Amino acid sequence: MPDYAEPIARLIDALKRLPGIGQKSAQRIAFHILRTPDAEAGALADAIREAKERIRYCSVCNNITDVDPCLYCSGVSRARNVICVVEEPPNILSIEKTRQFNGLYHVLGGAIAPLQGVGPEQLKIKSLLERLKGGTVQEIIVATNPTAEGETTAVYLSKLLKPLGVRVTRIAMGIPVGSDIDFADEVTMLKAIEGRREI
Repeated sequence: MPDYAEPIARLIDALKRLPGIGQKSAQRIAFHILRTPDAEAGALADAIREAKERIRYCSVCNNITDVDPCLYCSGVSRARNVICVVEEPPNILSIEKTRQFNGLYHVLGGAIAPLQGVGPEQLKIKSLLERLKGGTVQEIIVATNPTAEGETTAVYLSKLLKPLGVRVTRIAMGIPVGSDIDFADEVTMLKAIEGRREI
């Protein structure tokens, strides 16, 4: 790295630790911050500090929130008989954008990944089982990512939850809208065939 002044070198080093930010992007962002007015740079620093101080995990579903329980768990109009299980908090926003799901959520905090040392005990599965004890939940929708880890997690949850008498479903996957079948790999095509529905 070129010999930058120590504060800018520290800023670049801190920025390149962010996901998706390499050395060059970190340098561009750092120099952009230096060019912005003090008020804007201060607002950015304040926003980061406030998020770190105020954001916590919901005690019910493990979503990130500034109120506990979160707005989904405390929403009076949300269906209490279905829980959609996702890997991470940003997954909830993707589902909410559809405006088609009105149930509750549960964030696992990742997926089973033995090669990375992540087993079921590292995920928020125990708290999911606790939520089923009331007997009001009739369906669990497993909305983990369509990766090897996501599939492993989905299969594990299915085997764990089905004996408890709850319906376990998996989100359909396949060819994205607007895409061409010629470009679909065999796994995507298989999931598209498996997830077919009557028209």
